[in-house]
Amino acid sequence: MTSTALTRAAIVAEARSWIGTRYRHQASCKGVGCDCLGLVRGVWRGCLGAEPETPPAYAPDWAEAGGEDTLAAAALRHLVPIPPEAFSTGDVLLFRWRDDCVAKHLAIAGSAHSMIHAHDGAAVCEVAIAPWWRRRLAFAFSFPGVK
Repeated sequence: MTSTALTRAAIVAEARSWIGTRYRHQASCKGVGCDCLGLVRGVWRGCLGAEPETPPAYAPDWAEAGGEDTLAAAALRHLVPIPPEAFSTGDVLLFRWRDDCVAKHLAIAGSAHSMIHAHDGAAVCEVAIAPWWRRRLAFAFSFPGVK
């Protein structure tokens, strides 16, 4: 945790320190396991300190079962919304798999052209934000106090 202003470089450095962490549903432990929400939670802890709230238990198909943008609502409680097309390095990105689905996948922008994320069947990695991902970007948020 830093006592100075939070920088985009610090967010990305923390997110990149999770690369190689295996996917584990509901987990948020660097080097052991995390899912996409667990990665963002871990970056929050590494950069800002204690998490502002603990997410409830959730099934892998929570979004399909509930039909509400639960992740977007939680992000709005703790992050600063920005227009999705205006995201910058270190911002949190929230995607929809399809237009008729709720947004359920999180990533952190590593640059204007890459993102760091965790997904089922793989470890945390940094990948290009290909056109497929850009079409599915539903929300973007900055961490509070980021410079």
